[in-house]
Amino acid sequence: MKNLGYYNGKIGELESMTIPMNDRVHWFGDGVYDAGPSRNYNIFALDEHVDRFFNSAALMDIVMPVTKDELKELLQKLVLMVDTGDLFVYYQVTRGTGIRNHAFTEGPGNLWVTLVPATVSDGTEPIQVITEEDKRFLYCHVKTLNLLPSVLAAEHAKRAGCKETIFYRHGGRVTECAHSNCHILKDGKLFTAPTDNMILPGIARAHLIRKCKELGIAVSETPYYLKDLMEADEILVTSSSNFCLRVDHVDGKPVGGKAPELYEKIRKAVVDEFLEATNKPVSEKAES
Repeated sequence: MKNLGYYNGKIGELESMTIPMNDRVHWFGDGVYDAGPSRNYNIFALDEHVDRFFNSAALMDIVMPVTKDELKELLQKLVLMVDTGDLFVYYQVTRGTGIRNHAFTEGPGNLWVTLVPATVSDGTEPIQVITEEDKRFLYCHVKTLNLLPSVLAAEHAKRAGCKETIFYRHGGRVTECAHSNCHILKDGKLFTAPTDNMILPGIARAHLIRKCKELGIAVSETPYYLKDLMEADEILVTSSSNFCLRVDHVDGKPVGGKAPELYEKIRKAVVDEFLEATNKPVSEKAES
């Protein structure tokens, strides 16, 4: 298959898949999701992503239709059905099917999976971003399907010819981006927003922090502000699609570029981890 869709046991190419109109996702965006890359048919950091997926569902009181092990086995099986092993592996669970009613539908949720060809950026090319007030609700730590503010912010960035939008709250506190986490380097240290309900605890963020500590780079998980952003030695953006990107313009103004060697050390460590973990195709691993 060139791509793949899965819905409660039904499998097909995405263009041929259909979803019941009464799935609660249509009425309320009532569900949670997670996603990450596959390379050589090897899904990267799968345990971490599945753990976060189940935690998001539990926080929203959604009944999972599978166990963690069943989901991981299913995802690996589906990945092997696609023509290429370099994929973006996306999965979500919605709160079941029923006539539109705000109160919960009883029973287990509906499981969706989509697989599309994709590669991870190596982070060598800088990106440009804009800033925008963070108007999202206060469940940012849960990976829900309620993404309209992020969709609008992503479109604003696109219209400005930029890659991302960095959000800030009242008072100028930087939270994260429309679909990424944001960090700064200053005086040889990494500063990143704390994992409260204002940001999603990104898997790529966790790997970035871990690699920085391994490299002897101090990490401060404390609030920082727009002024700090603009005066940073470097601005980093991380996500499961792009592990480590460097920002060189914010709102059209040049930023960063003051610690290129430190950025390169971090970028290489994060990307090399991914390459090493996915270097050998799953089929070859099974034979070895």
